Amino acid sequence: MHPARLLFSLLLLSTLTQAERMSWLENDRVKLGVDLDRGGAITFLADVKDGSNVINNFDLGRQVQLSFFSGPVPFEANGQKPSEHWRHIGWNPIQTGDDFKNTSRVLSHENDGKQIHLTCAPLQWPLNNVPGECTFDSWLELDGAVVKARARLTNTRSDTTQYPARLQELPAVYANAAFHRVVSYTGTQPFSQEAVTLIPKSQTKHPWSFWTGTEGWAALLDEHDYGLGLITPGRVHFTGGFAGKSGPNDTHGNSTGYLAGQGLEILDHNIVYEFRYELVLGTVQEIRDRAVTHRQQKPPSWIFTQDRQGWHYQNAQDTGWPVKDHLHVLLEQEDPQLISPLTFWQAADAPYLIIDAAFHTKQKQGIVMWQPHGQPGFSSANMTSFPLIADGEFHRHVIPLSSIPAYHGGMLRLRIDPVGSAESGAWMKVRSVRLAATPE
Repeated sequence: MHPARLLFSLLLLSTLTQAERMSWLENDRVKLGVDLDRGGAITFLADVKDGSNVINNFDLGRQVQLSFFSGPVPFEANGQKPSEHWRHIGWNPIQTGDDFKNTSRVLSHENDGKQIHLTCAPLQWPLNNVPGECTFDSWLELDGAVVKARARLTNTRSDTTQYPARLQELPAVYANAAFHRVVSYTGTQPFSQEAVTLIPKSQTKHPWSFWTGTEGWAALLDEHDYGLGLITPGRVHFTGGFAGKSGPNDTHGNSTGYLAGQGLEILDHNIVYEFRYELVLGTVQEIRDRAVTHRQQKPPSWIFTQDRQGWHYQNAQDTGWPVKDHLHVLLEQEDPQLISPLTFWQAADAPYLIIDAAFHTKQKQGIVMWQPHGQPGFSSANMTSFPLIADGEFHRHVIPLSSIPAYHGGMLRLRIDPVGSAESGAWMKVRSVRLAATPE
């Protein structure tokens, strides 16, 4: 072959190979790209009119990607120890790769022009080329200016310990320096078009702020209230901030805005854990309008037929994954607690709490606590007791919360203390916890 023709063929092959590393979806509003050489993480999102990518790609810890946390802390594998800087991270497989510039591997990929589905083998972020003993699945599709996403973690860990719940990034979102304003709605009248809140910079050693976004969204915006929104259906807990200096929309720039939906989750060694999220590229009003479509019309309820529904424990454990029909919680430690995920409801809309559970204990009373909006946690000022039917059979325990004066206004989460002290052999099986307008 003529040298010039050979060179052209090699260049063409190189161009095709490079193109194949990305998988694309596009409609009349946005163009989405995932990088198949970086675990299939979202590395490109742009308005089709200007084509400018808003996703930050400074290193393998950016992008829009899946990231999960569990014990032990610190996490070591294959004789490797994390650097001092990462000791606090613990077990942390992420979708793109690790801090040593190794990239995660895509195991399978499908794109029919309407939906991308891919599976990847993630790497432990703080270690050098250490697989996560799990797989990540992502399903992505477009709806106007919205990226609709479903995500799954499938664990196959050799360490079978049930570690305590850790905060998860659901997902991690990084945008460029042009989008330096962190905005959400944090008030007690969600979906009433009250003014949004500019989230202040963290005043602690932790680089990011934490807040409750009661409309279920947060955004990284420019000076014109345009940018990237994250919607977390059913979730209101967020973290995020801006690091560096505001500047141009440079996908490789170091300065970046960050958002993550948050949930305290127990990730068993064999768990299959799923969540959904949406990205919206648009104005703050467009982001809020999309969030309205996920508004919950009824008070929160949690039915534990297949999973923990975001609940976690203090001083307690359950019998592990898979969950079938109910949670089986062991009450053998001092002051065991079941704690709901952060959500939002008005006390006036949910005067009753109904717990469908079976108790095996010699103790006669349990306690329910609630966290009002604007308070940092639980306190003895916001609690009531209820009698236990402790014969080991399932019963409906109906608690009239509206009879307690402290139960009023906006609420964020519940805590159930089924017994007051450690008791050998004590347990609780719970099928559901419901807030309701009536006792039925």
